[in-house]
Amino acid sequence: MSTDVNNPTGAEEVQWDLSDLYNSTDDPALQEDKKRVRQQAKQFASDYRGKVKSFDASQMHQALQDYESIIERLSKIGSFAQLIWSTDTSNAKYGKLVQDANELSSEIQQQLVFFDVEWLAMDDEQAQTLIESEVLSHYEHYLETSRRYKSHVLNEEAEQVFSAKKVTGSSAWNRYFDETMGAARFTLDGEELTQQEALSKLHEPDRELRERAHASLTETFSELSHTLTFIFNTLLADKHSSDKLRDYPSWISSRNLSNEIDDDTVELLVNSVTDHYSLVHRFYNLKKSLLGYDEFYDYDRYAPLLKSEKQVHWNDARSMVLDSYSSFHPKMGEIAGDFFEHNWIDAAMKPGKRGGAYSASTVPSVHPYVFMNYDGKVRDVQTLAHELGHGVHQYLSREQGALQASTPLTTAETASVFGEMLVFQRLMSNLDDPKEKLALLVGKIDDTIATVFRQVSMNRFEHAMHTKRRQEGELTTEEFSSLWRETQKDIYGDSVTLTEGYDLWWSYIPHFLHTPGYVYAYAFGELLVLALYEAYTQSEDDFADNYIEMLRAGGSDWPEHIIGKLGLDITDPEFWNNGLAAIERMISEAEALAKQI
Repeated sequence: MSTDVNNPTGAEEVQWDLSDLYNSTDDPALQEDKKRVRQQAKQFASDYRGKVKSFDASQMHQALQDYESIIERLSKIGSFAQLIWSTDTSNAKYGKLVQDANELSSEIQQQLVFFDVEWLAMDDEQAQTLIESEVLSHYEHYLETSRRYKSHVLNEEAEQVFSAKKVTGSSAWNRYFDETMGAARFTLDGEELTQQEALSKLHEPDRELRERAHASLTETFSELSHTLTFIFNTLLADKHSSDKLRDYPSWISSRNLSNEIDDDTVELLVNSVTDHYSLVHRFYNLKKSLLGYDEFYDYDRYAPLLKSEKQVHWNDARSMVLDSYSSFHPKMGEIAGDFFEHNWIDAAMKPGKRGGAYSASTVPSVHPYVFMNYDGKVRDVQTLAHELGHGVHQYLSREQGALQASTPLTTAETASVFGEMLVFQRLMSNLDDPKEKLALLVGKIDDTIATVFRQVSMNRFEHAMHTKRRQEGELTTEEFSSLWRETQKDIYGDSVTLTEGYDLWWSYIPHFLHTPGYVYAYAFGELLVLALYEAYTQSEDDFADNYIEMLRAGGSDWPEHIIGKLGLDITDPEFWNNGLAAIERMISEAEALAKQI
């Protein structure tokens, strides 16, 4: 693994303290919780099996509290296993812990599945009476949304089989994918790099270095292509069989249901974005001109304008984010500060560590943890702001309890992208040099293009591969690559020359496997935040307080209701076009700055 001892980022020792979950893999409390959750599940089944259909409101309230207690303890065990494993996916002990947690989760779910089955089998009129009762007002949204799965839930025995087989099915294949990519090494200029380190080279100003990094990534993706193709095929087939058994009409239907959004709204979002692909062409033609290139390749997309990008020390990144958050609302700054003060962040780059970044909500009784790979670039500051946005959101929503704290993916990206916007605007306001302003603005547009347009193009790839897999059976590497090139050609047009090696770059993206259908939520969140930020700049003093309350609501209401309290209507077709117009204004601003220079 590459380490630059002459230019430390300050994040080399930034590792989280998971003791608020458990002290170690051998913590007696961990073993005790495994024993206790089994006892709870057994007692729950004994108390409530066969009785749900006759529940009154008070009985349902007690059952839901008991249910939440089991989910909380089970999630605590699973969260600890996933968090510690993600810091070193090559550690066999951590891998075993993840597998044990998955098997325990399956075991408990098999005992609890009767509860959902019996609740969904309840007569609609009787169920509605419970939903509307004052006693169950806290759980109203959970009960209401769960009823939408009535036609997709099987009988208890079938659901038990689903849960049991998942451990050796989709969960196992996803873990195998993560461990394969975690162990992969990419040879660049005589050094062995992790995937995250190699990908970071695509943001370097040295074009030849970017090209070599691209070649290194492609070479390893090619070496792993047989394995990765098999994993993709297996998980696509697994989802297809599950969707058929559950009677979902399309590959994306279950995701839309989970996101609490209808198919038509998603189609409207996707079509609005693809109809504006010309903005991508316009931006990359501008960037090609600014860089002075005759031809603009896929490895040039994230090239910085300035030849030497100043490294941002971890302490400076911390100050930038906390100052931005605190200026918006003191509560945001206070909560984000706790992540640093109490070691809730793991930012060090190290061998075996998973790539990427995330914020794990864990359980309401603890707090979230942030995971990232900090490399000292300005984009890493934005990533820190992004994940801490998630963290603040998850921290505030904990009071909704285990069943309603999490938001659907459509609004899950709101706080994270808004946090990025706060930091970006603060950085812009501190710059006087037009060249530096243009460089920062172009970097922001780079990220926006990736978040809105690239994610929708990946949604188009997902649609293509799921459809082809279901219609024609197992796909070859070349068929996956052909679908990838086709959907990528649509977004970039003639503005970017796609190299032959780029055809394989579908194979390393985990969202396609871990959370099929996830990616359009990024576009949803970015366009939503552009509208939110515009509302913020034009608002009265109470906007920040209302924003905090929106985060605090978590998943306790429909997304359109929660967002609607801030004056936005996400069901209005013009909503998406307004967000896209904001992106066009950023590109126009960049073009104007370029003319000044």
